[in-house]
Amino acid sequence: MSIKRKVLAVAAMLIMVGGVSTVGTRSASAATPQCGPNCIQIFSAKFGTNANPNFVETVFQGVARVGQPTILARPSSSNPAGDLIATAPGAGLVSDFFAAGLVSAAVNQHYGNLNAAQIEYAPFGKPTGLCAGLATTAYQNEGLTLQPCSTPGGTTVWIIDTADSPATAPARFPIVSGSTTDFTHPFAMTIHGNPAHKRLPQIKVQRLRGNPDHVHISQLWGANVSN
Repeated sequence: MSIKRKVLAVAAMLIMVGGVSTVGTRSASAATPQCGPNCIQIFSAKFGTNANPNFVETVFQGVARVGQPTILARPSSSNPAGDLIATAPGAGLVSDFFAAGLVSAAVNQHYGNLNAAQIEYAPFGKPTGLCAGLATTAYQNEGLTLQPCSTPGGTTVWIIDTADSPATAPARFPIVSGSTTDFTHPFAMTIHGNPAHKRLPQIKVQRLRGNPDHVHISQLWGANVSN
């Protein structure tokens, strides 16, 4: 399957989570024209909406190297640092990542029927083979960085954990690391502080709190794709 078809397949998968749209249509200024409809935006529910995401997951300084942090920054049509694409094997379920050898049997047992994706850095639409992920198995306050997408152990796999926040699903949801070892309070993407005032507002993983009824807005996310 071509990169474009894989990306659009993942986007369609996300849209169908819960039977209604989880993913909105992004404005034309949100990614470089070269990335165009292949790109996906992940934004914090704390700072934005589908119509106005304000800050989106971005590679710090746009450098494609292992260990480069991923942060929240303003979307741009000229800066390729925000050009990210979502890919997944098969139907994009956690069980498909398990079949591909990218998540553990324990993760598959707990989340096998949930949707998941890898978020690959693709400046100007060119995939780098580097995905937003973790350098090691998830632990409290570990920062997201670029890692090889082929790394096993779930460190570059992200689970759309609608089951842990049904009151906000499907529009807003926790995003859990595919390497989590805590299934009561799984390690989930978290943002602290205001990215408008921080030089390096790195996204981190922390144990999910308040699930299933009161997940904090700093651990809830949304996504946009182009038509």
